[in-house]
Amino acid sequence: MRHTFTKFGLLYFYLSMNLSCAVIDRSSRHDFESGYYKHRVAKGVAEKVYLDVGDDKVAVHPITGQVVGIPAFTIPLGKTDTLRPVPSRFIKSSLDIDITTVLLKYRPVTQQLPAQLSSELNVALYAGWRHDYYRIKAKKDPLGNVRHDVVKRGWDIGALGGAGTTFIGPSTTTTAISQEYSGMILEYGLAAFFETSFASFGLAVGYDHLTGPDRDVWIYNRKPWVGFVVGIALN
Repeated sequence: MRHTFTKFGLLYFYLSMNLSCAVIDRSSRHDFESGYYKHRVAKGVAEKVYLDVGDDKVAVHPITGQVVGIPAFTIPLGKTDTLRPVPSRFIKSSLDIDITTVLLKYRPVTQQLPAQLSSELNVALYAGWRHDYYRIKAKKDPLGNVRHDVVKRGWDIGALGGAGTTFIGPSTTTTAISQEYSGMILEYGLAAFFETSFASFGLAVGYDHLTGPDRDVWIYNRKPWVGFVVGIALN
């Protein structure tokens, strides 16, 4: 039994490290690139535009009906001579489908055990609606060179469902069973992610359903938990 837990621990550590490193890949799949956006100036009404994003500039094309017009204006991305403010904000909404893992689960106190923080193996499929916000900021370095950077923020909210393992033993069954083993669970819940240019992470609230015959005596069966989640984008 000890070897079984060791194998699960090593596998979970491997998946956790890969998922943690992959938040960079997750963000890059929603990078600032050519496509359709909502364009908002200050607190004005957002209008649909098409952005042609190049290496040194962004051309903003207005849209009339289904027709993409000539560029209304361009925004530099490289070096310029003047520190010109860019008050515009570009918004992109899209469906987000990820493979997700709950790295940590917080389980509230029960009559049998105090509050628990667990890091057991689990993998889930997440689907939600994502909103990305892009702003182009100009900065002047000590040499007087003006450079433009794209600052990205975003969030999404959706549902997740998957499977995992959990410890089953006397302490988690009110001594209803004497043996110890890793039980299989089905997990489901809601999650919200916060997106930045360097990482994506979030919180989830959900429930676990033990698939084995001891689910009626498992103290956490279908009891709520709060978790910290990361994921890998599939789209």
